Amino acid sequence: MKRVLVAFCAALIASATFAQAWPTKPIRFIVPYPAGGTSDILARTIGEKLGTALGQTIVVENKPGANGNVGADYVAKAAPDGYTFLLADIGAIAISPSVYLALPFDPVKDFTPVTMVAYSPHILAVNPGVPAQNVAELVALAKSKPGKLNYAASSTGSAPHLAGVEFAQRAKVDWAYIPYKGGAQAITDVVGGQADLLFNGMLATYPQVKGGKLRILAVSSANRLSSIPDVPTVAESGYPGFETGSWQGILAPPGTPPQIVGKLASEVQKILATPEMKEKLGAQGADVRVTTGSELTNFIAKERDRWAKVVKEAGIKAE
Repeated sequence: MKRVLVAFCAALIASATFAQAWPTKPIRFIVPYPAGGTSDILARTIGEKLGTALGQTIVVENKPGANGNVGADYVAKAAPDGYTFLLADIGAIAISPSVYLALPFDPVKDFTPVTMVAYSPHILAVNPGVPAQNVAELVALAKSKPGKLNYAASSTGSAPHLAGVEFAQRAKVDWAYIPYKGGAQAITDVVGGQADLLFNGMLATYPQVKGGKLRILAVSSANRLSSIPDVPTVAESGYPGFETGSWQGILAPPGTPPQIVGKLASEVQKILATPEMKEKLGAQGADVRVTTGSELTNFIAKERDRWAKVVKEAGIKAE
């Protein structure tokens, strides 16, 4: 018994010493989507400041595929040494169990939640050539041409895809879904006219609105945004309670030392609490949202229950 206790104490001391020395080499943030999307923008924005705070380079790696599952699986199986983290739209982690028949990882057991980072409401936007100036006109157009409007979605089962599905369910419209590997590609095709409309994270999409390449019809936040007060919400456009968006969070491989998880969470939260970061994200329509690890776990569980109902009603499945 004494030997077991001594070994256990030695392991604790070794773990604490390792955590105190962390980090001693570059840290990787895995973004499971292509470059240019909301998660990618946040990873690079935060990574620059975080690298300075920790005295190490933050390397952002894009590993897209299967609605974020490829990158998520990579992190789930990575060494729990504090040098590999996932920065993703946590909606994908919450939605995938309902959409995919089999996942190579367990979305509950195979991650250690670090902190939520930000919330970027979805923009409902159309190509300027679409003859709809508001939500009501879009719905009327869709009903006059069932199945003819093309909806660009960043992967089957992604949060933007299901935002469109939930809206279509409530508005009783039918449009064709075109899945992409990420939001940046979906935006590109709506701008280019290969698709007609999309819901997508404001952080990645609003620059195209400002540039006149997309027409914004509504935002999916609970209330109007102070940065664009003239743009109505989907909720006030006839769909009360409608609220969707890109909720970004940081997750670590299972077994990552709690001291490292705590230190990373603390540093990220300090960065996000600065007026500079709040103003920078706010100007692009994103709100800083930080949580404890347990709060993030609970949030993902609630999102999983919410979207499971939408997925079941729509009969969405991805192999």
